[in-house]
Amino acid sequence: MNPLKKLAGQTAVYGLSSIVGRLLNYLLVPIYTYRFATGDYGVVTEMYSYVAILIVLCTYGMETAYFRFTKSENPEKVYSTALISLLVSSLVFIVFVYCFSNEIGNLLRGKSSANIPYKTYIVWFAFIIAADAFTSIPFAYLREKGKAMRFALLKLVGIGTNIGLNLFFIVWCMDVYKQGETNIFFAYINKIYSPEIGIGYVFIANLVASLITIILLLPELFSAHFFFDKKIWKKMILYALPLLIMGLSGNINETLDRILLKYLLPGNINENLQQLGIYGACYKLSILMTIFIQAFRYAAEPFFFSHHKEKNAPETYARVMLYFIIVCSLIFLGVMLNISWIQYFLGGAFREGLHVVPLLLIANLMLGVFFNLSIWYKLTDKTHYGAWLSIIGAVLTIVLNIWWIPIWGYTGSAWATLICYSVMCILSYFIGQKYYPIQYPVLKILFYLALAVVLYFASSFISIDDNVVSVLINNLLILLYLALIWKIERPKKMVI
Repeated sequence: MNPLKKLAGQTAVYGLSSIVGRLLNYLLVPIYTYRFATGDYGVVTEMYSYVAILIVLCTYGMETAYFRFTKSENPEKVYSTALISLLVSSLVFIVFVYCFSNEIGNLLRGKSSANIPYKTYIVWFAFIIAADAFTSIPFAYLREKGKAMRFALLKLVGIGTNIGLNLFFIVWCMDVYKQGETNIFFAYINKIYSPEIGIGYVFIANLVASLITIILLLPELFSAHFFFDKKIWKKMILYALPLLIMGLSGNINETLDRILLKYLLPGNINENLQQLGIYGACYKLSILMTIFIQAFRYAAEPFFFSHHKEKNAPETYARVMLYFIIVCSLIFLGVMLNISWIQYFLGGAFREGLHVVPLLLIANLMLGVFFNLSIWYKLTDKTHYGAWLSIIGAVLTIVLNIWWIPIWGYTGSAWATLICYSVMCILSYFIGQKYYPIQYPVLKILFYLALAVVLYFASSFISIDDNVVSVLINNLLILLYLALIWKIERPKKMVI
């Protein structure tokens, strides 16, 4: 079977859980932004920004190390060793966070006058993070065994539980409670629902979903022999530590802006949380790009490792990059040329930040390019280069955010993210050509990217009062872009 067809098929299956799940989660954004104030959603954005960093710390590169060493060591020993390692570290993390929850809560609260129960949120998230870190290995086990359908099913069940509980508490319970005793369900709802919890129900839903996921993964957990091989563990840790540094740096690049906004914006903490809520909601409009990149990553990492010994592997990787760019460019155009109606997925108070959406879309595209380029240091066991590249990106992120947030607010954060990922891509490309040369079609890639941006700017100069006609014209521009790509690639049989 054509390896690119296999990759596309696996991307589609893994994407089922990622795309459907993320889209369903995305449908919660209108609920949050129409039912909660910008400051409340700012707390949600803040908490999940910390989660993104801590989940990397708690998995410490073991997922990728598992894929790497199942090819050279006894797969069962590798699986069992990784599982025990994460079980112990996750339990230690829960105990540590619980013991210091008061101190951590006071740090997060700062001088805020709002009565935000950070201590409670912190304990909930300790269990969420630990559960998600621990289950990363059973999910990696399913990917390594090619059990894409079970992987997708379990992910969807967890996501469905999360969404169902969100709808139950934030929509149904909230509405019933507001109606009071005139609603026949009020007496029952009054026993299980408290309006004071508010956005806390977002976190409760996540916690329950994470715990249910562990239960669903019991067959994979019990399949482990629970034998801890110190020799294998040391090899995995040495391989994973640079990945940990890279992962932490990468998540700092991705989420630090939403952490720093609360402290670097010129307003008080309550006002800054409102700005953070707006930025976090607008960030969600880049969800389609994030979805595709995540689905691609699930399928691509084992794909890259399994084909690296083939003679034409570099050529295959180059073609993968080209097709990746084409799809991402289409996603960029699809979102930005339809922003006139997509914007209504956000509550009115959140739409003032729409101008950062194109920057965030392109920034996430560059992150996807960096992931594609990163294959050279993973295949050559030079993961320390990945760590250094991510550290450079993290330093850029920190410096630019500290510099630009007080001046331009969250717009400065969006530009910092784009510049950070672009610099990382450029450095990775040139260093990678030295250790694992891949003849990427750079000029063609740059042409497709530039053309997408030009079409976006062209659409902004088309002023038509009729919204329907405007949307039709914008989507004709997308078809024009697609037709041009087809004309260029068709003679070379663009078969994936």
